[in-house]
Amino acid sequence: MVASSTTTTSYSFDRLTGLGNAAFAIDVLERWRDEGAQNDRTAPIHATLIGLGRFDTVNLAYGEAAGDGALAEVARRIRLLAEDELAHGDWIAARIGGGQFLLAAREACSRERWQWLSEALTDALSAPIALIGGVGAVRLWPRAAMIRMLSGERTEHVLDRLAATLGKANDKTGARVLWASEVYAPPGYRSAQLEADLIAALDRDEIEVVIQPQYDLAGCLLVGGEALARWQHPTLGLIGASAMFAIAERAEHVAHLSRHIAQRALALAARWGSDLRLSLNVTPDDLSNSGFVREFLAMVADSGFPAERLTLEITEHVLLNNLEEAAQKLSQLRDTGMRIALDDFGSGFCNFGYLKLLPLDYLKLDKSMIEGVTDDPRDLAVLRAIVALADALGLKVVVEGVETEEQRALALAEGCLLFQGFLCSPALSATEFLRLVGKHAANR
Repeated sequence: MVASSTTTTSYSFDRLTGLGNAAFAIDVLERWRDEGAQNDRTAPIHATLIGLGRFDTVNLAYGEAAGDGALAEVARRIRLLAEDELAHGDWIAARIGGGQFLLAAREACSRERWQWLSEALTDALSAPIALIGGVGAVRLWPRAAMIRMLSGERTEHVLDRLAATLGKANDKTGARVLWASEVYAPPGYRSAQLEADLIAALDRDEIEVVIQPQYDLAGCLLVGGEALARWQHPTLGLIGASAMFAIAERAEHVAHLSRHIAQRALALAARWGSDLRLSLNVTPDDLSNSGFVREFLAMVADSGFPAERLTLEITEHVLLNNLEEAAQKLSQLRDTGMRIALDDFGSGFCNFGYLKLLPLDYLKLDKSMIEGVTDDPRDLAVLRAIVALADALGLKVVVEGVETEEQRALALAEGCLLFQGFLCSPALSATEFLRLVGKHAANR
């Protein structure tokens, strides 16, 4: 939920979503403002307040449990985008109340980039959300108010301005994002141009594949890496995987982008020359493609990377369309020696039918599952319950977002197997990861 130097306490969290609460957001923004007043070179502060239109109808039509599940999924999508796009600065995400959320960041960011990020966030939140119990899916209608805080401006004033602007956005037909400022607001970067830029970047091989190292919990030994994608856009700056795939979806180039990333990652992993595993993410478009299994197996064979050292990671939203078809295709891939992981487990309200039907080897816990375990007995109890469930199903547990030695030791003691996180390493470029592989080989 929070990156860089920002810290939290147990009372700062919203229990339902795992994000910060309103008091937490105010505390952090006040601290950022005071630090900015003491240091003229501190990066500017941007904030976006998001309101979910038609949210009350979810509770009325499907019940409060379904509404809570939708809010948890909204929180997951906000955090995912922030982790991808704001990794190089301080950021916070908070649930202000009801169906309102705040995303704020302190980094060198242009108004054009912040507006694009806010638009990308509303796009992500507009995608269908599966309801608890498989009773269907809903679409929410997010609106966003943006602000760039003025030097010395009081946080309560900022939140009031954002709330007033959000009200205008809700009343204004076709207005998804508005600036809470009298200052000239630049026009948004046109979606059609951004889609064309992505296609050109794919053709020019400008999409970078980075590797998030994965480690054994017992000895902190390198065991492999997860392939992630980044795009350095000439105007908007660094764009992460989740936003990139949203752009590709609008341009109907998801399959092209997914294949590009897989080919690049397999080529990189073939150079590791060791027993390290490669993890690749599988998209909904992949699994809906009738020829996916055949084409993917041919790609792996051409790369020279052993299928038995490959893990395919899937998330719940990948499986919404046709669970039985997805299970069948994943079983065919697993029969070749590949392993299957259910990613981001615990970030939303998991449909346990997935655990019954899918040919899984790993449960990969969302970072929210490890954040409070060293301080909160309830968080620890949840972790123990998930590990017990995985053990009963014969699944190994991978933990994301491990940032402290205390978290690592606790996850190990509770029976988890692998981890990734800033405790040992952030995501690395292909060259940096190859150096890490060399150190790994030398220390064995």
